[in-house]
Amino acid sequence: MSDQISDLRQQIDAIDDSLLDLLNKRAEIARQVGEAKKQGVVYRPEREAQVHRRLHANNRGPLSNDTISHLFTEVISSCRAQEELLSVACLGPAGTFSEEAVLKQFGSQINLIYCPTIDEVFKSVGSDVAAYGVVPLENSTEGAISRTLDLLFESSLKLCGEIGLPVRHNLLSKEKPENIEKIYSHSQSLSQCQKWLGQHFPSAHLIPVASNAAAAKLVATEARSAAIAGRIAGEHFGLTVIHSSIEDKPDNTTRFGVISKTAVGTSGSDKTSIVLAAQHKPGAILSLLEPLAENGISMTRLESRPSGLGLWEYMFFIDLEGHKDDEVMQAALSEIQSKSGFFKILGSYPKTV
Repeated sequence: MSDQISDLRQQIDAIDDSLLDLLNKRAEIARQVGEAKKQGVVYRPEREAQVHRRLHANNRGPLSNDTISHLFTEVISSCRAQEELLSVACLGPAGTFSEEAVLKQFGSQINLIYCPTIDEVFKSVGSDVAAYGVVPLENSTEGAISRTLDLLFESSLKLCGEIGLPVRHNLLSKEKPENIEKIYSHSQSLSQCQKWLGQHFPSAHLIPVASNAAAAKLVATEARSAAIAGRIAGEHFGLTVIHSSIEDKPDNTTRFGVISKTAVGTSGSDKTSIVLAAQHKPGAILSLLEPLAENGISMTRLESRPSGLGLWEYMFFIDLEGHKDDEVMQAALSEIQSKSGFFKILGSYPKTV
């Protein structure tokens, strides 16, 4: 048995040596690509999406596609950092789901900038403090994030990516479960774990705070307390996961958007987001949607928001399958624009891999 284990370990060592050599070769070629481009763009979401899709198609296991994506995101992030360390802004403080979304999309080899509000994320990107920003767009349970939609409408920044992040709430503490008397979290998270909390901690005092990360920071110094937050918050503040995945709906997912000043080319599987206002006449909404059906374009989301421009006037935020540069999309959008009271393309970007 010991000889067999020794042989297997030698095989692993040999594979590790090969991986090390190949990774350094990849980093060197990535550096050469950066020099050849000479245009200052080191993050190409459309290219990275193509890489992940190809790897998924070629993956024979036993590693899952999610695991492969995680590993290669870090490989790509490390290689990209040979050219430039990207600055990415997101909602803070450290330990938020926004931070998890950033790491899922960009990897860890970045300069992460924490902002107190969604407005500040937009300002950081708009003023070139950060090259990219990550903001929440919608939650499968709670719906659209209205402030993000308003800022996309007002801003000149573009959507250049989307990130789907499963929301996994965890009970974090330094205490034993039986000693917990107070549970802190954002009000939305408390709501999303209401049934579980009622079953397991019916006597605990539930206290809403500004964010899950703020809850974890508070619990790190307060006795007989616990926080509902993601695992990354526990890692930041030295808390133990007492219970994992305590959300009432296991499919709860938040969709994040990546914002920047730069438009993104086609990846072969894309989305386009637009915002428009209908003209004040009968059948206006139907008329706006007809070009989509006529050109075979699928609409994946339709969200209405008060425009702020007049009483009972609404803007419609729409997500479409395809890239704005696709021929059929160009035809459809041109016709929609001609029928709209207001029209704006928010951006085209690769669909979540």
